[in-house]
Amino acid sequence: MTDSILSDLDADSTRESGGLFLDLVARYLASTARGEGPVSTRLSPEDLARRFDEPLPREGRPLAEVVERLEREVVSDATRLTHPMYLGHQVSAPLPATIWCESLISALNNSTAVREMSPSVNAIEHRLIRWFTQLAGWDERAGGTLTSGGTEATFTALLAARAVALPGAWEHGVGANPPVVVYGEQAHYAITRAIGELGLGLRSGVAIPTRDYRMDPAALAQTLDRLAREGRQIMAVVATAGSTPVGAFDDLEAIGQLCEARGLWLHVDGAHGASALLSARHRQRLAGLRHARSIAWDPHKAMLLPLSAGMVLVREERELDQAFAQRAPYLFHGQGTERVWDQGVRSFQCSRRADALKLWVALQRHGADGIGRLYDHLCDTTSALYQAVAAHPAFTAIHQPESNILCFRYVGDGTLTDDALDTLNFTLRQDYNRSGAGWITTTTLEGRRVLRVTVMNPRTGAREIEALLEGLVREAGHLAR
Repeated sequence: MTDSILSDLDADSTRESGGLFLDLVARYLASTARGEGPVSTRLSPEDLARRFDEPLPREGRPLAEVVERLEREVVSDATRLTHPMYLGHQVSAPLPATIWCESLISALNNSTAVREMSPSVNAIEHRLIRWFTQLAGWDERAGGTLTSGGTEATFTALLAARAVALPGAWEHGVGANPPVVVYGEQAHYAITRAIGELGLGLRSGVAIPTRDYRMDPAALAQTLDRLAREGRQIMAVVATAGSTPVGAFDDLEAIGQLCEARGLWLHVDGAHGASALLSARHRQRLAGLRHARSIAWDPHKAMLLPLSAGMVLVREERELDQAFAQRAPYLFHGQGTERVWDQGVRSFQCSRRADALKLWVALQRHGADGIGRLYDHLCDTTSALYQAVAAHPAFTAIHQPESNILCFRYVGDGTLTDDALDTLNFTLRQDYNRSGAGWITTTTLEGRRVLRVTVMNPRTGAREIEALLEGLVREAGHLAR
């Protein structure tokens, strides 16, 4: 029996076996690049569940059969992010070089929490962190670590802020009067989730009104004054660079100066928008980032890496280290004042994939400037969509895009009420996606249902913009009939 399994392992280790997967991925990339097939499945969740309703396999089958089934029953009904008509969530059409790198990451299977388990990748991760902290405008005291994404990055950053505000919280908790976290009302849900998970309680979160979908610095100053009068300790202020609803950038210079003057920890959720630092044309949107004490950044968003590749960066690496006040001498061997190379001491994850490798490969293959030009292209395509929406009588744009996200509303001939349009826009998105012609999202802004597009594929261009609006008008016509 053991000999049989070992024989299978040997067979599956060959170039021919790997080629089965390589050919499958290459076919998928080629067909979606040509815009072939539906963007997503037309099947219901129940239909898909029935497809895989089977007993636990007790015996294996030839690898070729497994791969054939993957193509027939998984890839065929996946949401195809590499299709140029995918314009949905903030998940990328990954750079091909990084897709191929994934197989090497899995083959090495190095856990990057401990340097001795991943010596070369550990060195790469530290170099990446140095590059990105320099882009943020920080000096050699800065540091950070890769994360699973922006939610973990923000949680980790606020944990570091809590360690500064409440040094005894790890042992004694946050007490009966926990400190406050202040954030904009358009902030990602990761902020309130972290507030709850850190034991502060949601009542310790204070939302600041927005103006043009950005945190209002004047309202922030007034709130900080009020909290000071009330004797409330402020643990952190959270600003957003590239908000999830509309891709807006808070005024980091104004907010940063307020926080610096008051000695407050400023965290910038740049999960989506921090990649603008790579763009010569858009990096000014992050002016003031140097004031931040911590940053969340997701290369798996606007840098077009496969999931997952997030980062948390801190202006003072020691403050991130202090956030995790645990000892594990069987793993971590740093002593005294020497540099701790193990990333597990500053990360939630112990089993950590070598995701740094694909980020490094992306930069080696395309260069920071090349990825910056890709960012520009995504934003340019979104601007072109904005112009097309503004010129089309059946649509109205909700905002002018600052990045690669645009929200707009189908208004038809203008005779429907706002309530009727809310229902129509919600149903229109569902029917359009179900048609297979494209894939977009929806959200609510100022109490009204709107259509939301995020351009995450460099292959999306003018032809796709035209097809999107034509497809929405066509589906709206079907609904009217």
